[in-house]
Amino acid sequence: MRGMNAPVHLPPRTPTPAQLTLARRCETDEAQAPVTSRIAASAYTCPDRFDAEMQRLFRMLPVVLGPSAMLPEPGSTMTHDGFGAPLLLWRDRRGTLHLFLNACRHRSTRLLDAPEPTAAPAIVCPYHAWSYGPDGRLKGIPRRDSFPGIDTARLGLVPVPAAEAGGLIWATPHRPQAADFTLAIGPLADDFNALGLAGMHLYARRTHRVRSNWKLIMDAFLESYHVQRLHRNSIARFFRDGVTASDTVGPHMRSAVARVGGLAGVDTNDWPALRRVVTYTYQLFPATVLVASPDYVNLMVLMPQAVDETLVEDFMLIAEAPQSDEARAHWARSWALLDGQVFGTEDFGAAEAGQKGLQSGANSEILLGGLEQGIAAFHASVAAAIG
Repeated sequence: MRGMNAPVHLPPRTPTPAQLTLARRCETDEAQAPVTSRIAASAYTCPDRFDAEMQRLFRMLPVVLGPSAMLPEPGSTMTHDGFGAPLLLWRDRRGTLHLFLNACRHRSTRLLDAPEPTAAPAIVCPYHAWSYGPDGRLKGIPRRDSFPGIDTARLGLVPVPAAEAGGLIWATPHRPQAADFTLAIGPLADDFNALGLAGMHLYARRTHRVRSNWKLIMDAFLESYHVQRLHRNSIARFFRDGVTASDTVGPHMRSAVARVGGLAGVDTNDWPALRRVVTYTYQLFPATVLVASPDYVNLMVLMPQAVDETLVEDFMLIAEAPQSDEARAHWARSWALLDGQVFGTEDFGAAEAGQKGLQSGANSEILLGGLEQGIAAFHASVAAAIG
């Protein structure tokens, strides 16, 4: 893992075979079939359904906590509580990431409150000053003589199953018996390495509280039908209407959307040139969205809090920290457009408006057209996972 002052590792100039295939399909696929499907409104409003999703998806499957760049420095730590388990992320001096439950092994006291990275060669419990190292080992106990026969080797911090690959941090915060990170460290990591994600700089992050079911937010990133309509005053001018191709990686979905100008005359093996005309979006099951634009990446981690409330942490990653006033102004405008308008006002606003409409009982189901069948496929995966 690179430090903040290390050289920037630019993305390779060759896409993965899967990325290349999706891009070419944008120009060669036939128009989407004129098919419709429906989803019950209760999928977004039923508390029992929400509870089942929390138990079977968010307590059993790996979720993305954020990009590697949110904890870049060796010897630093931070906390994370968005998925209902108190987590402690700790990068040791060699840069290896460790995840633990944020609880002292003495009396279960919360060890640290650090939503932003902080330097930590050790963590000392604020209650009785038991101390721990980055590998989770118990380092010290005041008045150890008052604990006769204690086995300190068995009192290290409780580890949380996790994997860091392709510039993303995955974990199973609730520690199910089986945690499978095969796709995270395999084909998905290959794609994200091609994007150069692990070497990118975290420009900004913000957490939004969205008054909607988490799936309504995911829905917005599973179809391009809305782009020319909802985003008409922001990003619509950059994209062709409904020119997209998608595939799957296990339960995860991957899509490519053609930008204005298309692929005509573009050498598809020239990665920077290809990224200028194709935007890649990854819907990481169950609830993370990664959008790879020509020169930056947005990562949105959805953390459901209630059937009609979701926290969304938006991360914006760029190739390197801005080096000039001009660069700082450019990225400030980009962040304001994307996080402040496209996502924060338009996409999240549409989700909140949809939640109100669904809860009104106006419709017992929602209708999906031919350009929206990615939503249908996603909901089928959710239904299959919760049984």
